[in-house]
Amino acid sequence: MSQRHEQMQERMRETAAEFLARESNRQSMVTVTAAEVSGDGKRARIYITVMPDDYEEEAVKFANRNKHEFGMYLLKKVRGMRIPQMEFVIDRGEKMRQRLDELS
Repeated sequence: MSQRHEQMQERMRETAAEFLARESNRQSMVTVTAAEVSGDGKRARIYITVMPDDYEEEAVKFANRNKHEFGMYLLKKVRGMRIPQMEFVIDRGEKMRQRLDELS
């Protein structure tokens, strides 16, 4: 993966975190853990964790409902970036790491 592609993914992660912090209802804490953009830049998956766990489904639905608004926000924040088709999903890997930390 090129350094430019990695920078684009990191910029998308940071911008998604800013957007969700600004737009969310504050009932839960949403953390953007990663963003993966396909090699052709047409698709992106943005990984989030939500605390408390009870709000996961609601937070993912909210984020996915607001994909268009996030795309417009991304256009303003990241010049020259083509807006990919996006999907917000729960970061199950991060959830497992947190669970293992709790057990040790």
